[in-house]
Amino acid sequence: MQGWRISLHPFDDPRGLLRSLAITLAAGLFLAISGAFTSGDAPLVLRLAYWTVLMVVGWLWSMLVARAVFRFGLVPAQTWLRVLVASVVAAIPVSFAVGWVGRLILGPRSTTGPPLLLFAYVLLVCVVLMLINIAVDRSVAVTTATPDQPPKFLDRLPLKLRGAEVWAVEAEDHYLRLHTSKGQDLILMRLSDAIAELEGIEGAQVHRSWWIARDAITEAQRGDGRATLTLKDGAEVPVSRTYARVLRDKRWI
Repeated sequence: MQGWRISLHPFDDPRGLLRSLAITLAAGLFLAISGAFTSGDAPLVLRLAYWTVLMVVGWLWSMLVARAVFRFGLVPAQTWLRVLVASVVAAIPVSFAVGWVGRLILGPRSTTGPPLLLFAYVLLVCVVLMLINIAVDRSVAVTTATPDQPPKFLDRLPLKLRGAEVWAVEAEDHYLRLHTSKGQDLILMRLSDAIAELEGIEGAQVHRSWWIARDAITEAQRGDGRATLTLKDGAEVPVSRTYARVLRDKRWI
């Protein structure tokens, strides 16, 4: 997962929303059938109702938390850290809900144990579900983004860069500086023409002089109203305000 740094969470489009809800309901079904959190003594119908309600409510809350943490950059860009923070914030009220609703619906059958242990269980479920959502979302994105033919721009790579991954294209006067996994070189071409021929590689224009590939980003920093992206070759790419909103929508920053 390239440094565990997604900026992507699955709640930014309707299909991702439905996928996430389906995963949540499937998890609720598993918890009900398995009698998780000592709910196994209750009838199956009661367990199904209990876990379905809890999972849907928890999913709605987690959706809001994940959107704030992932999309609005409230936590540094490392995905593992964002997953942990979002899971902890989501698990705190959910663990109280599990205990309270459990006593309300299951009555004496509900013995969720010490609050700290209950929180640990709920946190584990939140982390697992969030990672599953991210993995599914990335898998779908990769599948839909895979082109039938390689991008035309790859044919323009100088001989010494052939077969390299294109990380970024930087405009320098009438030339383009190519940042690739095999090094850098210059070609004579307009940036707008290059961007058109790069279709098929997941990337975006982030500045009037820069196009970058999504997989080339190792770090995203925000400060003073501006963002800077660091690439695999160490290049620091400024994000202009013109493109910042698009990148936030793509969950890059």
